[in-house]
Amino acid sequence: MAFIKKFIKWLLIILAGIIALLYIFDYGYIIRGARIVYLTGHNTAFIDDYPYFDNDTIKKGTNTNPWPLHTKYNTVNETKKLSSVNKEWGTIAFLIIKNDSIWFEKYYEGFNETSKTNSFSMAKSITTSLLGKAIMDGYISGLDQPISDFYPQYSYAKTTVGDLASMSSGLDWIEHYTSPFSVTARANYDNDLAETILNQKVVTTPGKEFEYLSGNTQLLGMIIQKATGKPLANYLSESFWEPMGASDDALWQLDDPKHRLAKTFCCISSNARDFARFGKLYKDFGAWNGKQLLDSSYVVKSITPRFKESPQYGYGWWLKDVGNKHFFMMRGHLGQYVMVEPNDNLIIVRLGHRKSPDEPINDFTQDITVYIEEAYKMLNK
Repeated sequence: MAFIKKFIKWLLIILAGIIALLYIFDYGYIIRGARIVYLTGHNTAFIDDYPYFDNDTIKKGTNTNPWPLHTKYNTVNETKKLSSVNKEWGTIAFLIIKNDSIWFEKYYEGFNETSKTNSFSMAKSITTSLLGKAIMDGYISGLDQPISDFYPQYSYAKTTVGDLASMSSGLDWIEHYTSPFSVTARANYDNDLAETILNQKVVTTPGKEFEYLSGNTQLLGMIIQKATGKPLANYLSESFWEPMGASDDALWQLDDPKHRLAKTFCCISSNARDFARFGKLYKDFGAWNGKQLLDSSYVVKSITPRFKESPQYGYGWWLKDVGNKHFFMMRGHLGQYVMVEPNDNLIIVRLGHRKSPDEPINDFTQDITVYIEEAYKMLNK
């Protein structure tokens, strides 16, 4: 018994020492991350994590605009393969919107049409929408405006806001999702996100090639907030959430109560129906119910590859061909997708806990193709 007590005592001393060293060397965010992830029974970030963070509210307007139901709403069942992968990969919402009406809709594991889940990197597409709005509103001069106009510490670099939006900034950022010591983990759990981002230097020539870096969109969000002088949740609400008639308030995760900086590289919590509105907005070239919320030329540029060598990305939106279909999409960690085929007037939304095991960052996982192919099989029945 004495040995056990002595062992526990030294174990606690060692743990206390490790924790103290983490805080001394500015890795205290790891403790916060471990508390949020591991002590809730997870092994990575999870889709319904918003209660563990401070949030700003993205307010809906007084006039909501529900999606109409298609005349053939839910008259076709999932294909056998779609049912199987939805179970295997932990899908919690799957929608097919045809001709601006919900054609198929199904929720799983107790989630429903109002359940809030984390967008993860789909927020990057929404943040670049705010860039287009800020340009349209005159807060930012255009895609070619230097980031040094907003943060003079980057005066040595030629990076523009368009470089941030198109993932070609030249920032010294390592996109790594599993290491607790990575800058990506720090950005998600640190309590001073601006400090983390502004420590990133431009180390390669910007505007030359695509490299997916979450730090790009976070810095872009900081610039938009600085340019507009408005909290990003407020600007998103007045620019899109209200005029598009979102059905529910949404939440945007913040770094902490003191700094209240929105995590624009990720972390808008909303539901499948309201996420889908951005697919419709871009499908309709920025128009919504006769009002031009975004400049159509900006939308076209956003869903067109900037670099010939990287046809999979435009300005904040992913681009993928499946067979003879041409999709642009919002895409987030663990398989959060809003996929749009404008020629077929089709939007497919999938939210869930996991995606297929292949894990490329600069390319596409196989689950995307599966969701698209099985949705078309359903539509063609």
